[in-house]
Amino acid sequence: MTDSEFTFLGQSAEKITSVIGIILVIWGIFVSGISDSQSFTSYIPSFLGIPLLLCGLLAILFMNKRSLFMHIAVIFGLITFLGGADVFRSITSDSFLTESLWADLSKILLLICGGFHTYICVQSFRYVRMHRKSEHS
Repeated sequence: MTDSEFTFLGQSAEKITSVIGIILVIWGIFVSGISDSQSFTSYIPSFLGIPLLLCGLLAILFMNKRSLFMHIAVIFGLITFLGGADVFRSITSDSFLTESLWADLSKILLLICGGFHTYICVQSFRYVRMHRKSEHS
């Protein structure tokens, strides 16, 4: 890590992306198992976590393509956030945490992880842009 690299709590955006991907993959598998779900949709957090994990790892492994992989990752982070925003439908219909507890918890996790990931990526992109401007001055 160099001074020109954005960090959050000492971690790079690429590492944070990988960790968020791991969390989502594990959560999807956990929820599907514990809820005895027969539904394909219980694995949605895992399906959104896999590309985040892969993009984070590829950005770490191939530093010359880091920007490409992180731009792809932020798209999946935004999709994750938007998918999690569906929890507001449950909240407004008075079925929040009652009709489908695990689905609502998964949506909350998607909302938080996707929002946090998108925020970290935007801050990282802004940091890099500002650093490049200061180098050229």
